[in-house]
Amino acid sequence: MTQPTHTHRQHGGRFAMVAHYNGDTALEAQMIVIYRDLDREIETATTAKDWEQHWKPIAADDCTLCLGTGTDAIKGNKANPCGGCYGLGKVMQNGKRPEDCWHVAEVALGVIQRQQRIIEQRDQVLALPEIQEALQARNAKKGKEPPDWVQREQEWREGGGRGHGGRRHTGD
Repeated sequence: MTQPTHTHRQHGGRFAMVAHYNGDTALEAQMIVIYRDLDREIETATTAKDWEQHWKPIAADDCTLCLGTGTDAIKGNKANPCGGCYGLGKVMQNGKRPEDCWHVAEVALGVIQRQQRIIEQRDQVLALPEIQEALQARNAKKGKEPPDWVQREQEWREGGGRGHGGRRHTGD
């Protein structure tokens, strides 16, 4: 049996990328990815852009049961945590499932440290002067204009209707 290499970002599942090549005839400018759905045993093709957008590679420390989602993949109940990783979506660095509370704590610490690195990287990007200027300009523009729905409502109220003087009945 082929090992899964990717999973769908929203729907989960087990997929293996078989090949990728440049398209021919009508899809000449497109890069085509052929993948195999291991659950249904079907081979399908998609564009490389769609593949990168909707599928993610399975990391070495992703749980082999839920493939990193953290939900119960055996019974299909998304409300219950996975029994292989206790809902964390990750297992130990050596690929084995955590067996006691200390192993679970070790896996959870790894998840927390990854999240902290991501937050620090985003904070560094937000600290750049160009980003600050763009955010201030967006906030200034947002503060001057009413939201879109307010403008649409005002235009609707001012529009022609069947009420007194040609105005709409708005109830207030």
